[in-house]
Amino acid sequence: MNDEATPPSAEADSDGPVQQARLWRDERWTAEVIKNEDDDGWAVAMTLRGEAEPALVGPWTMGRDKKNPKPLDAPAFHTLVKTANEVLRRHEQQLHARLHKEVSVGAGAGRIRVALAIVPDEEYPYAVLTAVDEAGDTLGEARVAADFKLNQAKAEAWIDSGYAARVR
Repeated sequence: MNDEATPPSAEADSDGPVQQARLWRDERWTAEVIKNEDDDGWAVAMTLRGEAEPALVGPWTMGRDKKNPKPLDAPAFHTLVKTANEVLRRHEQQLHARLHKEVSVGAGAGRIRVALAIVPDEEYPYAVLTAVDEAGDTLGEARVAADFKLNQAKAEAWIDSGYAARVR
């Protein structure tokens, strides 16, 4: 491991693991200690391999001299990886919740679940409305506008229409 005065070397440009004072990398993540642009402190950026932007940027501890950053080490890197993975997981959950809506119509064995799944295509976004019974059988499916607002009344109207291909 290099000391904190050592600048990132050619080793840092390779795809293999790196364990330096301000730069650590494994097969998935890169942690880089950077100067905090907002104050005199330091920050650490966690970037997933292949991504241009960091998944996580947070404050980093000052070293004993109160001027330079504390060097990265294995426990800190593993904690940062765990935190960055959690940030990505939460982001995926939020995205899933934003792109998928669901309501239930009816009661008991006659209950029908109507789901809306938005397909975020950059040029032609759309959504798919699907009705499924309690046994898991698909009763109907229709393509709708990406901005379709699914609610109880619209789900009931679609069911009453016999799962019409055109839904408003």
